[in-house]
Amino acid sequence: MSETGVTQVTDASDASDVSDVSDVTAEIRDHIVTQFLAGEDSSDLTDDYDLIDSGVIDSLGLVRLISHIASRYGLPMDDIDFGPDDFRTLAAITRLIRENAPATAA
Repeated sequence: MSETGVTQVTDASDASDVSDVSDVTAEIRDHIVTQFLAGEDSSDLTDDYDLIDSGVIDSLGLVRLISHIASRYGLPMDDIDFGPDDFRTLAAITRLIRENAPATAA
């Protein structure tokens, strides 16, 4: 566990593949619905819905989401320059993951 309390995957083979944008977006959408919108239909959460301004994700929720992303996708969050806008929408979260995911060996 890092100083920020976020557990990170250190072996890229443990991280999920991020090559398919729709798979990453679907996984993040399902995670948000399960963790923050219990009982809602995941298809109702569009890629451009503002998760922060709408109150779906608050500051504690943001920490939980960052922890999930770090462990699921192997992102070294301590080494990534990010801000609230990177978690504002599903599209922004997917972009952050794809741009910073560790390269997998071919």
